[in-house]
Amino acid sequence: MSIASKPRLVWFDANRVFAAFGVVLIHSSTDFSGQAFAQATPGERVIPVFLRSIGEFSGSEMFFMFSLFLMAMRVDKATPRYGSAISTQAQRLLVPFLFWAVFYAFFRLLKADAFNYAPYIWDQLGQTRNWLGYLILGKSQYHMHFLPTLFALFLFYPVMRAATRYPVLGLTVVITIGVMNNAQAFLWGLDIDPMLRDYMLRAIKIFGYVGYGMAAFAIYGLWNDGIPRGESRLIRRVGFYFAGLAYVATFPFFHVAFETGAWGVRAGWDFYGHFLMPIFVFFIFIGGQYLHWSERWSKLARYTFGVYLVHPLVIDLYDIAIFTTGLSPLMDPWMIVALRFAVALPMSFAIAIGLSKVLPLAWTVGLGPNPWEMLQSRTLAKAV
Repeated sequence: MSIASKPRLVWFDANRVFAAFGVVLIHSSTDFSGQAFAQATPGERVIPVFLRSIGEFSGSEMFFMFSLFLMAMRVDKATPRYGSAISTQAQRLLVPFLFWAVFYAFFRLLKADAFNYAPYIWDQLGQTRNWLGYLILGKSQYHMHFLPTLFALFLFYPVMRAATRYPVLGLTVVITIGVMNNAQAFLWGLDIDPMLRDYMLRAIKIFGYVGYGMAAFAIYGLWNDGIPRGESRLIRRVGFYFAGLAYVATFPFFHVAFETGAWGVRAGWDFYGHFLMPIFVFFIFIGGQYLHWSERWSKLARYTFGVYLVHPLVIDLYDIAIFTTGLSPLMDPWMIVALRFAVALPMSFAIAIGLSKVLPLAWTVGLGPNPWEMLQSRTLAKAV
């Protein structure tokens, strides 16, 4: 998940770090069950809901955007065969995914035991259909959907490459996510097996998210051709404007959360505001490519993949700690959220950095050789 260290790409690394901040903030701004503090008053919910809205300026969809941008760069520079490119991505994505999918399937028991719903999790672990969901859809934890979905998107990269040559195709993201919204709403209205629905929803989501690939490949094509300093400033201004407009579009969604304490359904322009936001934020960063970015962004960016994978672990441990010690009833919702984020963000970076330093485990955060590669290296070393 790393990129070559080039001064003109530090803006890109800053975008990756910003996305990591956003994801952690999104998942920090809920109650213990993932909702918007349903038991609190609207006044007590206002800060957590507001912080959630800020986090959504750059969330998990941004991880799709910059991962697909990197894919565009790789296939443009190396033009690998399709089978070779997909095999490489399978090793980079699915090997860590299998590890974390199994890890979180059992790790959830810690929180389940503390909050008295462990029998429910044990029952899930004993069902084959749930394990298929864990290992195919990433349902063992709320963030694990990213890796199998991203791998599925990479299967469509030959289609996305057309947008590098014809950047106007990047605009098709509006169509693809619109179709996704309409088709998913239709599926939710059908009386079908919930597990089957999950697979159908994921398939539609993948087809819809191919639009992010079209946008990312188009943006890469424009950047690779060279964007002058003056035009970059124009792009940055446009990015700020449309990101602000997209934020305004999400107000109805967050108003529902403020009023009811439950996350509503994105259906209209609040849907488009949310799902187009990562593209507008990407414009802001690419428009700032000539700014004086600190190299520290590039150093931190190496660990954003790991931060994405481990931050729910830290959040769950935080929730267990303040719940079992009896502190949570003494804290207002905004205090729970603010302290959770203040703990989760640095600790997630610390764990990701720590895992990267331990060679046998570095592969779990995308920063080291896979287990069989290490075994092969040791075998060759002994042979020599």
